[in-house]
Amino acid sequence: MPARAHHVFGPVPSRRLGRSLGVDLVPYKTCSYDCVYCQLGATTNRTVERGCFVCINDILQEIAARLAAGPTPNYITLSGSGEPTLQADLGVLIAGIKRISTLPVAMLTNGSLLWRPDVQDELLAADLVIPSLDAGDEVMFQRVNRPHRELHLARIIAGLESFRKRFRGELWLEVFLLGGLTAGPDEVSKLVGLLARINPARIQLNTVARPPTESYARPASSAELSRAAQLLGPRAEVIAERPAAETRAAVAPRADEILALLRRRPCTLADVAAGLGAHRLEVAKHIEHLLRAQTIVMRQHGQRMYYQLAQGQNPPPNGPRATEEE
Repeated sequence: MPARAHHVFGPVPSRRLGRSLGVDLVPYKTCSYDCVYCQLGATTNRTVERGCFVCINDILQEIAARLAAGPTPNYITLSGSGEPTLQADLGVLIAGIKRISTLPVAMLTNGSLLWRPDVQDELLAADLVIPSLDAGDEVMFQRVNRPHRELHLARIIAGLESFRKRFRGELWLEVFLLGGLTAGPDEVSKLVGLLARINPARIQLNTVARPPTESYARPASSAELSRAAQLLGPRAEVIAERPAAETRAAVAPRADEILALLRRRPCTLADVAAGLGAHRLEVAKHIEHLLRAQTIVMRQHGQRMYYQLAQGQNPPPNGPRATEEE
């Protein structure tokens, strides 16, 4: 495995996908949205223009090296520090991954570009696509997702509906609910008809787990999430963070591996241990050393303690990794 992979990271623990080998496809905070709940801060390049941000051959070499080094992930997940469908030639990338691996390919996307025929065509070869839909009307869409000026909810819904009819793989839909904004029954009810049109195999309800961009983007309560799941029907499920599993055949972690994970996103001690296949006690020793050296900082969010890169530490070329998930 190369000493430093620029675009491929993990496998990292994913609440939905088990162990996910992430592929970061776009520069830091290059996105079509500027969501109030994003854990990476405000979008610095809000755009709908696709481009060649990464070299496909470099990505494939990194994936092959990481797979050879192990451990074996459950999915190879195309994602990014922004919106991954802004990367051109996704079809070429997916075809290349399938030449070197039999693992399923997942795409995490905000769904904002699925109205484009070229994006649809390129994603048809994926095994799993997980777009998001956070609001049931235009007013709340603008308030929560703060999209590029060319994007409107009607266009997003039409794209999701059209892609679902063409796609032969699994399509799950993430709904991100915010306490005081979108988690109430009136707002959730607005989603019912839209979700019926899109017809996803699963509806996954999520909420704030890490420090968001805007302080008012607060998590929905367990009761609100459960009520929303009931309103949205039998395909709806609440995604709860599971304690990361430890393994007795744990490997010895290295400080640079821990920093690579924290460059991508804030992690708990359990996240780091699961992502590296290491024992928590060994990870804790490195975490303590990195804290004393002020290389990383500790930040509490709710009842959980997260570790992240200290301010001024250099991120990798593609910047930190964005979404929950992974």
